Amino acid sequence: MELQVLYEDNHIIAVVKPAGVLSQGDKTGDISIFDEIKKYLKEKYKKPGNVFLGLVHRLDRPVSGIMLFAKTSKGASRLSEQFRNREVKKMYHAIVCGNPGKNKGLLTHHVIKDEKLKKARKSEKGEEANLYYEVIKSNGKYSLLKIKIDTGKFHQIRSQLSFAGFPILGDIKYKGEEWEGDKAIALRAAHITFKAATEERMVNLTIDVPEEWQRYIK
Repeated sequence: MELQVLYEDNHIIAVVKPAGVLSQGDKTGDISIFDEIKKYLKEKYKKPGNVFLGLVHRLDRPVSGIMLFAKTSKGASRLSEQFRNREVKKMYHAIVCGNPGKNKGLLTHHVIKDEKLKKARKSEKGEEANLYYEVIKSNGKYSLLKIKIDTGKFHQIRSQLSFAGFPILGDIKYKGEEWEGDKAIALRAAHITFKAATEERMVNLTIDVPEEWQRYIK
């Protein structure tokens, strides 16, 4: 895998995770972006032994986009604090099936925040989750949305868009149409803003809509 590094300083590294790649290794033994970054750091800085790398947030396997990792314990602490305090701002792009009807909107649902809790508490209502969307482009059959959420509950964007009647393209789990994406859905973490670990400096990172999406929104 060719690693796409967007930003790197002494404490933090930001990369683009491809769709279909794990955020962190699991029992499948499949390749993960976490392991690829450790390999990159080990080779770049010629580090002997184990390389420290802190995982501070995740993206679902079929989702692509920007991920932050900590290169030091200080970086991990500062980033984790920003995520806890909701100071990290994120924006997503998605292609959904259909048209929401309004150019801008707010979706509010009750979502179980954790996968294990979701399985264990099927009868519970869950916590309130808000999703803000804006239609960038639509041809009626498919629409490209810009999305922001207040929190990061389990499958929040995927489930809320499905509940609202316009599921993400390729997201069969949540009633989306099939497409050619292999282990991928049309959801991308496209922008992130965070504070540098040791400076009062904001970092803004943005990536474009993938080329392979373009034919769906012509």
